[in-house]
Amino acid sequence: MNTKLYAAALAAVLALGTTACQKDPETEPRNLIRDDTEWDAKDRNATVALYFFNDLFNYLPGGFNRIGAFTGPGDFLAAATDDALPSRLNSPAQYFTNGTISVVNNPDAYWSSAYAGIRRVNIFLANIDRVPALPANIVIWKAEARFIRAMLYFELLKRYGGVPLIGDKIFTLDDDLSVPRNTYAETVNYIVSECDLIKPDLRLPSAIPDGEWGRIPRTAAFALKSRLLLYAASPLFNGGQVNGAGDRQGYPTADANRWQLALTAAQDLIALNAHSLIMTPTATAFPSVFTTKKNSEIILAKQASNNTTLENWNAPMGYGAPAASQGLTSPSQNFVDAFPMLSGAAITDAGSGYSAQNPYANRDPRLLFSVFANGVTTGTTTPGSRWLSRNVETFDGGRDRPGGGAVQTRTGYYLRKFLGDFTTATAYSNQSHNFPIFRYAETLLNAAEALNELGRTTEALTLLLPLRQRAGLTPGTNSRYGIPATLSQSDARTFIRNERRIELGFEEHRFWDLRRWKTAENVLNGPLYGVQITKGGTTTAPTYTYTTTTAANMTWQPRLYYMPLPYDETTKNLNLTQNPGW
Repeated sequence: MNTKLYAAALAAVLALGTTACQKDPETEPRNLIRDDTEWDAKDRNATVALYFFNDLFNYLPGGFNRIGAFTGPGDFLAAATDDALPSRLNSPAQYFTNGTISVVNNPDAYWSSAYAGIRRVNIFLANIDRVPALPANIVIWKAEARFIRAMLYFELLKRYGGVPLIGDKIFTLDDDLSVPRNTYAETVNYIVSECDLIKPDLRLPSAIPDGEWGRIPRTAAFALKSRLLLYAASPLFNGGQVNGAGDRQGYPTADANRWQLALTAAQDLIALNAHSLIMTPTATAFPSVFTTKKNSEIILAKQASNNTTLENWNAPMGYGAPAASQGLTSPSQNFVDAFPMLSGAAITDAGSGYSAQNPYANRDPRLLFSVFANGVTTGTTTPGSRWLSRNVETFDGGRDRPGGGAVQTRTGYYLRKFLGDFTTATAYSNQSHNFPIFRYAETLLNAAEALNELGRTTEALTLLLPLRQRAGLTPGTNSRYGIPATLSQSDARTFIRNERRIELGFEEHRFWDLRRWKTAENVLNGPLYGVQITKGGTTTAPTYTYTTTTAANMTWQPRLYYMPLPYDETTKNLNLTQNPGW
């Protein structure tokens, strides 16, 4: 080939290509949604703006296997308490109980995500009025966006204490970003103010159509205020001053009236009569709260499409295809022992009927709706668990605790709560798994706690009656479901806290409750127990021996009452004061 001719032809082709590119350059993605299209003055249906609005809901807190969930499933936050531990060794959730949390190593570092959400809310509020949607809709959208922002500030507050309040400001690179922390009181007051201001603009649950379930109801603003003021009245924040804390970590001095504010907030929500416990049928009422997408008890839940994810992640590991399960969560014996007998009596009470060698018989039904325990069929009774048409086997060498190197329970238990009912099935089918952010049971427990702290113990205990009735406990001759008619304030405090533990287990309360009560130094500083189960007898008449064992040891440091501000935030913003001990 004539090389000169070839070179000339190649140059001509390249020239044509260059000319073609210059005629139609693509300097940005053709499908890019820019500011002028996102807030389009001709978009009467707000179609594109609603993409932005709906994304705000992704910033609402969830709680399913989220701790350490970087490239796959993580663990429940409860696995960083005395209620459970991860089935996998060296899981990030255990950093909280083995002392390895630091300013650069915190699997629950929430700072950047929360402020990213706050910024997105501020952008929405600043621009949505440019869209010619129905004014009534815009009012609701704004109120819902402001609720999400208030919720994010609360999530920051419970972790860090007072944080920078930026209002509606949208920072640019030209702004001074060295914003100092507000005090704890200022942060509380801001969230309370936001909740009160948006209440009239939010819809009651009954006014939200099924197709919009998961949007923010008016009762969510009441629920957030109730939880916030309960925390603010609690010992850690109400004059607690742990480890040299200051006004950014709580109120410098205690004030008993804060319990009255917490009580009033809970009673205001109760008085709306917009929510109620699911009471019938009692046998399945408690688990149905978590698998029925829309129900009277859920105030606000983080929405997800129906799936089998939780079953695959948390059901006992011995079940293979087509219902493969990983068994990632190991509830503790500490948690199991917190559940009373069917009569409502504690297992430690004389005459309760508890048997250490038949430990799951005649227990509070919430126990086996919360954990999988070794299944033992005796006659017509099953005082353990069945799943996918067989007994759960967590005895040594059982299919769900075979030993060896496989990830399996470290305590003799697996997590059952939130999962669908596959007792007699052979495979999983898609289920509703919406994480409950607020539910009515918490409201009753909030009110009971505040009443007791105000010295109104009899009234406080009365609020627990419907919870135990719904759980399926036997009423007894006095119809009190095992709740004593009279208790000292101190004993009632222990009783109410235990009821909160078992009713709200694995819903991201225990971790924060132990901190706000200032009891973590005792509860999270010692052994975490499991059970070793030895099978004996014969194939047709097996016997089981249950022995309590130490599954792990927890250590506590006073600085863990507050989370550390992320290292990169304190180096970028020198006006951010770090929490004590970090």
